Amino acid sequence: MPEIVLEDISMRFGADRAVDGLSLGVPDGAFMCLLGPSGCGKTTTLRMIAGLEEPTGGRISIGGTVLSDAARGTFVPAERRGLGLVFQSYALWPHLTVAQNVEFGLKLRKIDRAARRGRIAEVLDVLGIGGLAARYPSQLSGGQQQRVALARTLAVNPGVLLMDEPLSNLDARLRLEMRAELLRLHSAFGVTIVFVTHDQWEAMSLASTIAVMRDGTLQQVAPPEDIYDRPANRFVAEFIGAPPINIIELGGGGALAVTLGPHLPPGTASVGLRPESLMLSAPGTAPATPTGHVMVRTQLDSVLPTGGAWLAELRCGPDNLIVDTRNRVPAQPGEPVDLLISLATVHAFASDGTSLGQGTATLRRAANAP
Repeated sequence: MPEIVLEDISMRFGADRAVDGLSLGVPDGAFMCLLGPSGCGKTTTLRMIAGLEEPTGGRISIGGTVLSDAARGTFVPAERRGLGLVFQSYALWPHLTVAQNVEFGLKLRKIDRAARRGRIAEVLDVLGIGGLAARYPSQLSGGQQQRVALARTLAVNPGVLLMDEPLSNLDARLRLEMRAELLRLHSAFGVTIVFVTHDQWEAMSLASTIAVMRDGTLQQVAPPEDIYDRPANRFVAEFIGAPPINIIELGGGGALAVTLGPHLPPGTASVGLRPESLMLSAPGTAPATPTGHVMVRTQLDSVLPTGGAWLAELRCGPDNLIVDTRNRVPAQPGEPVDLLISLATVHAFASDGTSLGQGTATLRRAANAP
């Protein structure tokens, strides 16, 4: 499968720069998710790879073939790139059956009839919709229509599959089913996938690698577990996670800042605490504070049951925190509660948002660095 390489790619729309100096490599056979808030440039990036937009700067190559080079005036149009495209809109022909929709691209490539029929049957069977071949799009559910759109694209055997928010029109249950389906298809067909989404859990559950974008710039490229556990900066840390990470400003002068301060590297301006890493206990009931932990007295403001878990909102001086716990909260709103923090889970950030490390060992190395 071909590797995709973006070198210093930029895209301007008048005075606005949608993508700014983006360099990114998508390895052979990878499942890469472009993740970020609306307007961050992820869809524009996908469209430039597809050939639907011509970059105003930089170079794009796939499998060693240069498809776009702004400096040299090179630009290969979308229809000559041989890429598979799946968008939010299924764009199925309403007057054609499922089989005829899937056959459409094969006809354009002048594949003979017997080979077309074999390929249609193969792809529909893999996607679990072989029994729907004679139906029309209006007779299908949203999930079935999405599978047909995927089948139509995969039928022509593209080496690269580009997907722009393809699951956003599905309900929550179908989205879960289609995520599992996409992972199975990626394994079965071995295509290189670039998948655009603003849904962090979609990216975390699907991607082998995530590229987080903000305001047209690349923030971090890493496997999902590294994006979550070792964010490159405060923006990535705050964007990934539900409930979102708790941010404590050290300049606030509250009990949390005072308690954590001695354990942080020089230059720390704020810290992040993941809600699920925090533990609660009723005052006076916890044993001695374990090594590598600190204890802070807080007040419980509210409790929200979520079914099998509870979200507790705490107040500690100027700071508000959310704790995500599987255990029942040991206090009532308005009562004090002790908060146990493992120093191994604390994220430290500089004033510009850059990560200074996470975890006790990392923080100690940073503090001892010359």
